[in-house]
Amino acid sequence: MSFTEKAKSKAEELSGAAKERLGDMTDNERMRAEGASQQSTAKARQAGEHVKDAGRDVRSSFEK
Repeated sequence: MSFTEKAKSKAEELSGAAKERLGDMTDNERMRAEGASQQSTAKARQAGEHVKDAGRDVRSSFEK
């Protein structure tokens, strides 16, 4: 994952957190759910990239 993609994913996660908090403050269930969903999507994307990075590290350790 490039730095730009990591930054976009983190920004999406933070945006989701902000939406969720705003939904809590305004008692807006739809906004709260959108924020939680947005955060989950961003975290899942980040986790997938961590798995890919770990796989590359393992592969490179066998190539040495």
